[in-house]
Amino acid sequence: MNEQRLRELLESVRTGSQTVEQAVSRLRSLPFEDLGFAKVDHHRAIRCGHPEVIYCAGKSVEHVAGIFERCAAGGGNVIATRADADVFQAVAARCPGAEYHAIPRAITLRQRPSVPCSGTIAVISAGTSDLPVAEEARVTAEVMDQKTATFYDVGVAGIHRLLAHAEAIQSASVAVVVAGMEGALASVVGGLVDCPVIAVPTSVGYGASFQGLAALLAMLNSCASGVTVVNIDNGFGAGYTAALINRRFSRPPP
Repeated sequence: MNEQRLRELLESVRTGSQTVEQAVSRLRSLPFEDLGFAKVDHHRAIRCGHPEVIYCAGKSVEHVAGIFERCAAGGGNVIATRADADVFQAVAARCPGAEYHAIPRAITLRQRPSVPCSGTIAVISAGTSDLPVAEEARVTAEVMDQKTATFYDVGVAGIHRLLAHAEAIQSASVAVVVAGMEGALASVVGGLVDCPVIAVPTSVGYGASFQGLAALLAMLNSCASGVTVVNIDNGFGAGYTAALINRRFSRPPP
């Protein structure tokens, strides 16, 4: 149950269109619903501004579908990350409106109309191999009602490709920079913009990149001020954080 539905429930009790007993019956699943294999947190949207997100890796298909269905019953938007196509088929059988994003392997269900903030989140990737992580950030931010602009395959090996978009990137409220190999792109973008930069190291690269550790350390040691770093391949974490920043500091359009 999201905040809007909770307010409607309380109002129905106030006006007498619903009894206290009926309201209590509806509230029994709050603040969480115990499914036996999972405890679905229905209060997270009220506390944090966005419902619980389902991380699919390590869960069975049936468990993901069951959790997704109960999250959807609350009436809010739903997102599941790291989901394969067979997981989506099981989810879609229960929630026909669900959509599969193949590149980031994410499932989304939009049930509330989007009310985007005025600011824009720039999602920037160094190479095409970084797209799954960059797209995970984009999809996450957009299901949280944020506007995004993407600038892909603009890594430092051909820096003119990045500079061609400098004006558009500089107009963003938040920048998410996704890069593997040596991870230098985050520092370059950090030196061009006056907004927060969320750097995402990816596991893309040859042996000495150590599955993203080289990019992670480079980003942590960035000489550009305003660069913060999330974990390797954590596009979801970057998109979520960017959405929180943009939501707080960008007013919704009139």
